Amino acid sequence: MNKEINSALEVLKAGGLILYPTDTVWAIGCDASNAEAIDRVFALKKRDKSKPLTCLVSDDRMLKKYVKHVPASALNIIEITDKPTTIIYDEAQHLPLNLIAKDGTIAIRIPDDDFCYWLTRKLNGALVSTSANISDQPTPKSFKEISPEVLKGVDYVVNLQHDKICSKPSSIIKLGNNGIVKIIRA
Repeated sequence: MNKEINSALEVLKAGGLILYPTDTVWAIGCDASNAEAIDRVFALKKRDKSKPLTCLVSDDRMLKKYVKHVPASALNIIEITDKPTTIIYDEAQHLPLNLIAKDGTIAIRIPDDDFCYWLTRKLNGALVSTSANISDQPTPKSFKEISPEVLKGVDYVVNLQHDKICSKPSSIIKLGNNGIVKIIRA
């Protein structure tokens, strides 16, 4: 795993895109602090820039770097949930504008996956994580289902878990600073 982390890290630091396994589905990723790499992700996915991307962080300490105010309820959800959960937070900070939604929110998940944990730790920052498909196409459930267009569009494919079958993407919850909780995807 260390070899794959180091190889992916080298590509990320050079502004490249990686294809990698997460605790949910295979993902296209880049350094979340690199606006040009983020634009490449949007272009590869043919995704409308008004549809924000998700980020992965290693832990709640890293989460607090990118969210001005992390509601206590978010930390409780992260601690007790047994299902991968992405939370949309108000008042994103320290991220490029093309990663932050028009309303100032950001979607972030702390994955339960060793590779993702160590990659974000060694990157010392957030990692873009969006399903490895072209927009409006089905999310691939396995590496074999990833389209040739996506495979050719990334700079590095992580050589781990190629046989893994993914059940489904994470749940998505929006936690407003006003205390309102909205379930986007169960």
